[in-house]
Amino acid sequence: MATTIGDSISRVRNVLKAVKEDPFLTDRFIYSIILKYGKTLLKRQDDLKQIMKYQSLFEVLPCVELIEIDKIEACCSGIKSKCRIMRTKEKIPPPSEGSYGPLIRNVTSIDSSIEMISTYPSTYVSLSNSTNFKYNKSKYFWYLDGHLYFPNIDWDAVRIEALFDGDVSHLKADVEPCTLIQDTFFRIPDFLFSEVEQYAIKEILTAGQIPPDGADDNQNIFR
Repeated sequence: MATTIGDSISRVRNVLKAVKEDPFLTDRFIYSIILKYGKTLLKRQDDLKQIMKYQSLFEVLPCVELIEIDKIEACCSGIKSKCRIMRTKEKIPPPSEGSYGPLIRNVTSIDSSIEMISTYPSTYVSLSNSTNFKYNKSKYFWYLDGHLYFPNIDWDAVRIEALFDGDVSHLKADVEPCTLIQDTFFRIPDFLFSEVEQYAIKEILTAGQIPPDGADDNQNIFR
């Protein structure tokens, strides 16, 4: 399991203290550098088609409500047959971007018994207009502008497993509502964090000038 955000910041800060003490080096700034390199290395793992096997990195939204919409909104006006299209009622938290698109590991029925296949609107239009599509029993989804879209299902909700950019603990019933962001997991595999740490420390030490606190630091979640 990846370390917490607070632990990852402390690791970098402790190394920096041995080299350079700077009162203006904020936790927020350190985390922004760590996060930048973390995303870069995750994309590298995605290039190698390795990222999806690290289940502990992904978070589950167990019950995301759906609503029915029209084909135009779903970018599927080219579908010739009747097609009922559902969409997540609210935008989902933005998934991290991999080399091949959003890092969504799994979308299923609520009980996980039916797994859906990721596609694109244009691909689904071509597929649905093919001669043999009536024999296709697979379920499909696509991600567009913060929503997931689902053609030809009549479900009220879905289960989503993804690597999200931000904190989604407020959307999970089994997480305390007052959990500090420092105590949430920094979702980078442990074996990658040493490399992230090295890049972050090198950038901070060679930056020349550590940015001072900004005017909005009274709102800083890391204070």
